Amino acid sequence: MEVGVCAEAYQGGEPLRHINSAFMTFEVLDSDRKPCTLPRIRPEPVDGKRRFQEAIARKKIRLDRKYIISCKQTEVPLSVPWDPSNQVFVRLYTLEENQMLCFKVEMNVRVSAEQSFHLLSDLRRRMEWDRHYESCEVINQADEEDTIYRVATPSVTKGGKGKDFILLASRRKPCDSRDPYLIALRSVTLPTHPPTEEYTRGEVLCAGFTIWEESSSVTKITYYNQATPGVLPYISTDIAGLSSSFYSAFSACSQFLLANKDSLAALPPSVL
Repeated sequence: MEVGVCAEAYQGGEPLRHINSAFMTFEVLDSDRKPCTLPRIRPEPVDGKRRFQEAIARKKIRLDRKYIISCKQTEVPLSVPWDPSNQVFVRLYTLEENQMLCFKVEMNVRVSAEQSFHLLSDLRRRMEWDRHYESCEVINQADEEDTIYRVATPSVTKGGKGKDFILLASRRKPCDSRDPYLIALRSVTLPTHPPTEEYTRGEVLCAGFTIWEESSSVTKITYYNQATPGVLPYISTDIAGLSSSFYSAFSACSQFLLANKDSLAALPPSVL
């Protein structure tokens, strides 16, 4: 059972001061001190349901982190040919603040920062490594730095509707050598693309990548996402056992970048 704890302090008639907040996980034991199952909880509408979904998402992320640390990757061979590029280190971070669950994923790749930037900023190529992207099309090329895409994702439940998103993708190069490359994603509304009966319209509040040049050949890539109710189902399903979905997605991303690190097709015409 996950329990949210908030510590506050006060002195005399002063208002309460927030000191710290945390989520604590408790295991319920029976009379023989063995783990037992609690009755199922039906969350209260609105805020209770949101907290319930966010708790599932946090459990999913904890299991992913545990999976990565344990290295119990049963779906891949135990022995693979040694190559430094086989090493994929993924770091997961979560934060709940102002009733919003945020998560961050970091990894290092042996691909130049500029090439990583060009490969990741074209959302049409994300289908090559992200299984959550079913289709992606450009619907408006605002300018060289801003593009509007329509992204369709499969249903997370059997027989359910898929989701589609209208996303503004903004890409920015560093102003100087100390700045990262930036790719920012945000849902927008277009009168020409209203919601349809075939898909449930989802929203992305804030997501994207920062791409830091660690050296001429090593790049640190950080992915951020503020998990709205439309995004939570994609990170809160399949929580039984040691899940590997985060590791698998970003391992696939790393392999995609490595496979295309010398590809001229990733570069815009102005660079060629």
